[in-house]
Amino acid sequence: MTPRTNLLPFLTTAALGTLGTIVGTAWYVTTRVSPQHPRHYSDDYTFTPWELGVPYESIQLRSADGLALSGWWMPYPGATEVVIGSHGHSGRKDDLLGIGTSVWRAGFNVLLFDYRGRGNSEPWPHTLISREVDDLRAAVAYAQTRVAGAKIGVVGFSMGAAVAIMAAAQEPAIAALSVDSSFTSVADVVAHQVRRTMGLMPPAPIIHAADEMLVRRHGYRFTQARPIDAMALIGARPILIIHGANDSTVPVAQAQRLFAAADAPKQLWVVEGVEHCGGYFADRPAYCERVTRFFEESLRSEM
Repeated sequence: MTPRTNLLPFLTTAALGTLGTIVGTAWYVTTRVSPQHPRHYSDDYTFTPWELGVPYESIQLRSADGLALSGWWMPYPGATEVVIGSHGHSGRKDDLLGIGTSVWRAGFNVLLFDYRGRGNSEPWPHTLISREVDDLRAAVAYAQTRVAGAKIGVVGFSMGAAVAIMAAAQEPAIAALSVDSSFTSVADVVAHQVRRTMGLMPPAPIIHAADEMLVRRHGYRFTQARPIDAMALIGARPILIIHGANDSTVPVAQAQRLFAAADAPKQLWVVEGVEHCGGYFADRPAYCERVTRFFEESLRSEM
């Protein structure tokens, strides 16, 4: 028996082990990207604008494919501007009560809503940007029915920030964007996490396998979700890009790439010493003041 023959069982076992690692990791990625959480009665036990002394209406949006999306409309008498909140992948509308009520107190109408499958919206497997872009466009359409000729801004966090960029590329009614902790593409986020947690394992096979699983399980490919490509379609609409310098989920380099791809007017605010979506919590008053000032300059000034 030759040495080469002796190596065959080892090589076969190693190849099968590698394949199993790729398939198992890819399956895990798909469950993280597109989870489906059953509703629980405690989902209704949340703060609302009422606790913060802000008048509001509980509303229902209708997505393009017919799902009911739950929302809060906070009207400000006489205001012609609307700021829409876009929460993160596993979040819901009450996550944005801090920034939402702060913007309202500055004189803006505010719309917060739950993406499909989250909060009080109709159950649906979560996607990552795919269907959420249509949900945000439904929120824009609703705002236009409430305020004729509305000037619309979007404040988004993490996935919600990426959704805002993708939606603005398709929806000219979005006039200004404040995006916190967005990624350049979903594939870039997955690749970063594979390198971070699996060392020398190359991310490309895992990304490809997860993409194929997602299209079969949920009918979409996450590799098509590329906010970095959408930046060129936004044009000269103002954008404020916010990112934590110590973000381990989405490296700050991705924010810098988004900023480089954006047209002016644009701002990049890197918050030192904070993690993913940590800018708000590092200094709430300063964060709200800066975002509010951005919308005042972007939506109220004659451009």
